[in-house]
Amino acid sequence: MPDIPITLNGEPATTAARSLRDLVAEITGRAIADDGRPADGSRLGVAAALDDAVVPRGRWAATPLHPQARVEIVTANQGG
Repeated sequence: MPDIPITLNGEPATTAARSLRDLVAEITGRAIADDGRPADGSRLGVAAALDDAVVPRGRWAATPLHPQARVEIVTANQGG
């Protein structure tokens, strides 16, 4: 399948991902299970929104991406 155009964190992008879970995996470089947790059992520290609505991680796998989707992926950082 060809890449689809999206807006990722306010910037134009293209992706081969077809679900929000696949996009998070692509961005983080980590395998993500269907429940939204990292496949290796560690912590992820990521939140995701599609078209201005936060998507719970348990729904990432069932949330399809579409051309022109507006996606925000936020990573928690520790420190000051």
